[in-house]
Amino acid sequence: MKPFTRLLRLWTINRVFIRHGLDELVFTIPFLRPIAFIYHLSPWNWGKQETRPRGVRIRRALEDLGPIFIKFGQMLSTRRDLLADDIADELTKLQDRVPPFCGIEARNMVEKAYGKPVTEVFKQFETEPMASASIAQVHAAQLWNGKEVVVKVLRPGIEKTIRKDVELMYLIASLVQRYWKDARRLRPVEVVAEYEKTIFDELDLVREAANASQIRRNFEGTTTLYVPEIYWDYTHPNVMVMERIYGIPVGDIPRLQALGVNFKRLGELGVEVFFTQVFRHNFFHADMHPGNIFVNAKNPNEPQYMAVDFGIVGTLAPADKRYLAENFYAFFNRDYKRVAELHVESGWVPPATRVDEFESAIRSVCEPILNLPIKDISFGHFLLRLFQTARRFNMEVQPQLVLLQKTLLNIEGLGRQLYPDLDLWSTAKPFIERWMDEQVGVRALINGAKVNLPKFLENLPYMPNLLHDIMQQTAQQKLKMQWESQQLETLRKEMQYSQRSNRLAIVGGALLITATLTASSALLPAALGISLLSWGMGISGMGLLGYSLLRR
Repeated sequence: MKPFTRLLRLWTINRVFIRHGLDELVFTIPFLRPIAFIYHLSPWNWGKQETRPRGVRIRRALEDLGPIFIKFGQMLSTRRDLLADDIADELTKLQDRVPPFCGIEARNMVEKAYGKPVTEVFKQFETEPMASASIAQVHAAQLWNGKEVVVKVLRPGIEKTIRKDVELMYLIASLVQRYWKDARRLRPVEVVAEYEKTIFDELDLVREAANASQIRRNFEGTTTLYVPEIYWDYTHPNVMVMERIYGIPVGDIPRLQALGVNFKRLGELGVEVFFTQVFRHNFFHADMHPGNIFVNAKNPNEPQYMAVDFGIVGTLAPADKRYLAENFYAFFNRDYKRVAELHVESGWVPPATRVDEFESAIRSVCEPILNLPIKDISFGHFLLRLFQTARRFNMEVQPQLVLLQKTLLNIEGLGRQLYPDLDLWSTAKPFIERWMDEQVGVRALINGAKVNLPKFLENLPYMPNLLHDIMQQTAQQKLKMQWESQQLETLRKEMQYSQRSNRLAIVGGALLITATLTASSALLPAALGISLLSWGMGISGMGLLGYSLLRR
């Protein structure tokens, strides 16, 4: 994005804020209050009277600014502990009620993808969308075999819009990184890079279909989570067809109450689904806002979650997964020293960090909230304290974990809505303990044997040949090493001989030169002795030179 285009986009954002009367809210931010007089002195604010509620204004502004801002609003909508009720209620509408694009245009895109009229593909296709989100919208349809399906269609021109906003995010992140002292620890450019990869993956519906198939397979045979079936013959990069489900939106609390759903069980199942995906499958749905989650309430005492929209999924590197699990395990057991040690071992804090000081800081943040139900936990206050601790110890943001943190916030927000009395810690602790046992306990040994035994049995018939080959290669390697040793010994002796020859040649040359000089100085017959000496030295020098040449 060119500098002029960036400035234009910034101006567009500012103009949208002004149009929806949000410039007044911007100047209520503490560090902007000293310049709030600018707002009151601006001519366009003289006599302005805004009658729309602030929640409506914020929602409309996010809708006008595009998909990235809508997704931000979706995430905020689950955090009722951080927002006023009127704003949270309004942002909830961003979960599945984003203004749709023209249904006729969606129909044309479907026909273009299949290369044939929509009536040849579907027995019935509803032009009016069922729901619309920031990236795509869905239409009800029926296959010619009678199966009811939903057809997901990407928004036209969405990639270009997202690319502009991502480049603007890079600009803002680079400015923050340059001019804010805490930026190195927060690593904003890397966070944007991680988000960029995630958001562009969401634009490929074939990838989303593959994600859905994987999660469906992971939960096959369980009653905790149901994932609709994908119809691969009808799936293209910008069109996806999947089984239609008839669940109750998880945010429709009055309807779930009327059906007598066990909310305590529903809250516990949410925690179980999350930890199962993260630590057992290492493949988790990372966009679990209420618009994507439904409830099968046929058995109210044992409800079942139903999920859609798998455009954003997350995985963890083995080292990150292990460190996270150990952190959770130590945290649930109030072993704050181990939490501090893990942060140092993983490199999340500088290696010179004093473990005892870090342990004390973590204890002061975490101890007040353990064993409290969600309704009694001020996560806003907790996050603020945690941020202050992180800044004090130069704790760096881990970009690869941002997606997981976002998902955890969604799950916690969902739990707060469903069953505020849920004890998050006691619900999750047994799961983490079991996972740790599977990784480092007796179960780990048994599971390792189960995994490796078939491979061992498969290779067992070839063991004699393999052992023979190894012994033969070892013998050949030994002979090779002996030969190389002999070669080295020969080379060493040659070098010794060469050094001796060089010394003899030097002595012989010195004697020859000395004899020449002595002979040239014997000018008188009386110096006959000197002449004889010089001749002797010369003959000796020539002999030594000749001997050294023969040795070579």
